[in-house]
Amino acid sequence: MIDFRSDTVTKPTAAMKEFMFNAEVGDDVFGDDPTINELERFAAEMFGKEAALYCSSGTQTNQIAINVHCRPGDEVICAADAHIYKYEGGGIAKNSGTSVRLLQGNRGRITAEEIAQNINNPEDVHLPLTTLVALEDTMNRGGGAIYDFEEIKRIKELCNEKGLPLHLDGARLFNSLVETGIDYKVYGEQFDTISICLSKGLGAPVGSLLLGPKDFITKARRVRKVFGGGMRQAGIIAAGGLYALQHHIERLKEDNAAARKIGEALTNLSRVKRVLDVHTNIVVAELHKKSDVAALVEEFKAKGILIMPFGDDKIRIVTHLDNSTKDIDETIQCIAGL
Repeated sequence: MIDFRSDTVTKPTAAMKEFMFNAEVGDDVFGDDPTINELERFAAEMFGKEAALYCSSGTQTNQIAINVHCRPGDEVICAADAHIYKYEGGGIAKNSGTSVRLLQGNRGRITAEEIAQNINNPEDVHLPLTTLVALEDTMNRGGGAIYDFEEIKRIKELCNEKGLPLHLDGARLFNSLVETGIDYKVYGEQFDTISICLSKGLGAPVGSLLLGPKDFITKARRVRKVFGGGMRQAGIIAAGGLYALQHHIERLKEDNAAARKIGEALTNLSRVKRVLDVHTNIVVAELHKKSDVAALVEEFKAKGILIMPFGDDKIRIVTHLDNSTKDIDETIQCIAGL
């Protein structure tokens, strides 16, 4: 089967598996795993941050960040379609007792102006204290949309003015940066904390990283332990992430280009009302009829292609490391024949 359900389905390459097999390991809770220590050092250096923390998932890194930034009763500003709100099991409320101010944005990309209008007056005791702003780049629910970097800088300026930390859910950040060419350190300067996934397009089997100031990461390490996320000889899986950062970033351009080809093919399908402009490796197509979604997913499956329904009236296709050029060509031929 050609699997476009998500870029989380990728499997380690042969070279990555060999690198993992030979990884030196130790007890990470004691800080003794040399491979994890190197991964954290390498990733923090990439974005100009003081420290990093290796965790089991992007959900964990995001939830840890929120827990350190906020106190129970505080409020987080984010997009209504943000992963931290929509796909993390209600963790903001359950883990941190924090409420959420949801903004619509454009394809989930909120602006400084929208944020400014929704920061609560700290003198009004009726309202929760706004204590964190969170962005997502690329924006999953927005069809892999890339944030305008100038808007990010305006948001950062506003956050500095209001004394608010700015967190990034960068699950697919590298898909964005290979397109924009923005220097990692320049980009990293805009955020107090950054979560990056290693197990999506980068192809590592497990893990995400939380980047930030040294004192913040020290607190985050304690929260990770409380959340049950302390791992022992985890260097064997962290090695996959280190290999991915060293070898798999530039090739993300191939995934983005493949997604654009598939998006273009879908525009010719009569059942498709529109295809969101394809920025990176996610293709979202809105159908004319809601009833066509399940049928179209099954038609693709019958032809050996797995895709996902994406809400009531949309389908989603995500390209990744395990899709060959032949897979992409076959998919485009399949679309033409539907």
